Amino acid sequence: MSEDSLRLVTVERTATGRFTATNARGGTIAFGTGSGTEGGTEFTPVELLLAAIGGCTAADVDVATGRHAEPAEFTVTVSGDKVSDELGNRMTGLAVTFSVAFPDGPSGDRARAILPRAVAVSHNRLCTVSRTIEVGTPVAVTVVDR
Repeated sequence: MSEDSLRLVTVERTATGRFTATNARGGTIAFGTGSGTEGGTEFTPVELLLAAIGGCTAADVDVATGRHAEPAEFTVTVSGDKVSDELGNRMTGLAVTFSVAFPDGPSGDRARAILPRAVAVSHNRLCTVSRTIEVGTPVAVTVVDR
């Protein structure tokens, strides 16, 4: 793998059940386990996974349709069931729903016309997050004793 392909996020514990993820560009996002978080409003890791799926495919579709018209509405909802069974804890029944509206007129008509194809191409080829989940990839885990 090349340096250009590497993506890296560091997660640091900030308090019981609270963490901050930092990317290589210095961006941060706080999240928690759902218990022990102040106010309980932070995203959980599972919610971050759902947001990553929705955000990845939304970005793909926005680029394709935005060439033609600025949407009047653009909402992506991602849902799934968290289960615990003989395979362990995981998500099942993942679903992505686009609710997009474009203005009337020729540019809006073009954007509406390509929306289904843009969603399909993102799902079937472009969205790294959902493609990784669907194709599956091993996750290597290492412990460094300090």
